[in-house]
Amino acid sequence: MTARSGAILRSDPPSTPSARRRRPAPVLHRPCACGGRGLNGGVLPEPEPELCRLLAEDLHAADFTAGALREAWGAQADDAIPRGLRGPALRSLDARSDALAVLGRLFVLGVAQPARDVAAAAPRCGVAGIEHLGIAVREGESIRPLVLVRPQSFVDAQGEGEWWIASDLDEGALGTALPEEHVLGVGGASLTLAGLQLPTPAGFGLDLGSGCGIQALRARRMVDRVIATDISERALRFTRLNALLNGIDGIETRLGSLFEPVSAPTGIAETFDRIVSNPPFVITPRVTGVPAYEYRDAGMVGDDLVAAVIHDVGAHLTAGGVAQLLGNWETLDGIDGLDRVRGWVEASPVPMDAWVIERESLDPLAYAELWVRDGGTVAGTPAFAALVDAWLEDFAARGVTRIGFGYVLLRRPPSGDGPTLARYERLTGGLADAPLGAHLAASLAAHDTVVALGDGPAGASALAEAVLITAPDVTEARHHLPGAEHPSVIELRQGGGFARTVTADPGLAALVGACDGDLPVGTLIEAIAQLLEADPAALRAELLPKVRELVFTGFLGFA
Repeated sequence: MTARSGAILRSDPPSTPSARRRRPAPVLHRPCACGGRGLNGGVLPEPEPELCRLLAEDLHAADFTAGALREAWGAQADDAIPRGLRGPALRSLDARSDALAVLGRLFVLGVAQPARDVAAAAPRCGVAGIEHLGIAVREGESIRPLVLVRPQSFVDAQGEGEWWIASDLDEGALGTALPEEHVLGVGGASLTLAGLQLPTPAGFGLDLGSGCGIQALRARRMVDRVIATDISERALRFTRLNALLNGIDGIETRLGSLFEPVSAPTGIAETFDRIVSNPPFVITPRVTGVPAYEYRDAGMVGDDLVAAVIHDVGAHLTAGGVAQLLGNWETLDGIDGLDRVRGWVEASPVPMDAWVIERESLDPLAYAELWVRDGGTVAGTPAFAALVDAWLEDFAARGVTRIGFGYVLLRRPPSGDGPTLARYERLTGGLADAPLGAHLAASLAAHDTVVALGDGPAGASALAEAVLITAPDVTEARHHLPGAEHPSVIELRQGGGFARTVTADPGLAALVGACDGDLPVGTLIEAIAQLLEADPAALRAELLPKVRELVFTGFLGFA
């Protein structure tokens, strides 16, 4: 399970110049009387487009990129920043006063800088412009940061890119635990969901609980228009600031909880082709003294937040529309967590295809420690122990024995027929380096193709007539006992996607090895049956269901 992290400056490719040079365009929003109040009562002003454009030019001129900063302070220091350790980076920069060093200290590490150095590093926006944006404040001869602005590079189906992402100061910069209204930057969960987003084009999208806006920005690369919602006006102002800073238009922000901002008073729901949500799914005890961080806690009991999103999301999807979210779910009163998620999906008023993947499962103590640390409370202190006890008492009182974390993909069936996909699985191994969105999209397309072939004998015959090809990332491993002529275990391994390993018998291994886009599956099975001295009909009945699975998981594809 991935908690929040700080700057993720490592392991991402550099941005392309075009990604950095786009001019800001207007971002739609609905003003709110509550204001962008946040840390220490400070207000994040409504971002001014021209100042955002000038600041972007300053950042570009300073080569304020993930790669340049990593090179400036070194890989070891860069890797320490997400753990809240600023010292190595500060020592590496030493007395450097160039623009990259000054802006790196100010906006990545959250360290005050001399006003004259900031003025030289950002001559277009200027100190006055930076103050007007509410991202820093002058204190005597120094400029103290009020927010972080960190470069975030990425790769998706359209290629490489890089954004500057503004968010609230983390505990490394604050030197204390986070305030409850903290607006989170780009952490591990954010990167996970961004990589899961389908790379296929869509017309209308929704980012439910946008926070700093990273998912809305990512969705906008594939979706023509995106609505971003949040219960925090401060978070929405960060979303608008980040859209302007990176020259991304077509994002509208709306204030409100869950689906309220996209539900008309008449009860008619707006519908979307794509919905993405990194909701505040962290399970938090509802007792006095436990912080309720807005970025991770929805104020509900247990996993009710994820259950509510799953229950309501179908009404907001167009036919064929896809929703993707992260979530926690509890093993409760002896009922397995994945089974409970299945129950939520089946109880949806709108029937939906479902693909749910549990990536990690923690016991209550490990879960409590993870999220108490995430809030900045120091381990080993009385405060840390008291918070952990509050979590454990809550879990015990409600009969919770495990907490799962994973990915939920829901789709409103593209036709008027009922759902055809109900897949609930645990995948706790490693993942391929490439973003998973393309793999998910390919799996959905493969599923639809196989479903279109039909079920029963007719579907089996159609699949047998199909010509398949083995994916280029598939390899085979054979394990022999010492001195044995034949392997005791044959494994098919996937280099991409979820990096699955499938145990195969000789017949299946031979079929996968023979799928080169030339002959139909049925013809290959007949030839393999002769080689193995097996009954062709029996081998066909055994292998075709496995072929369906390998097509869905990406080991095989239609030629």
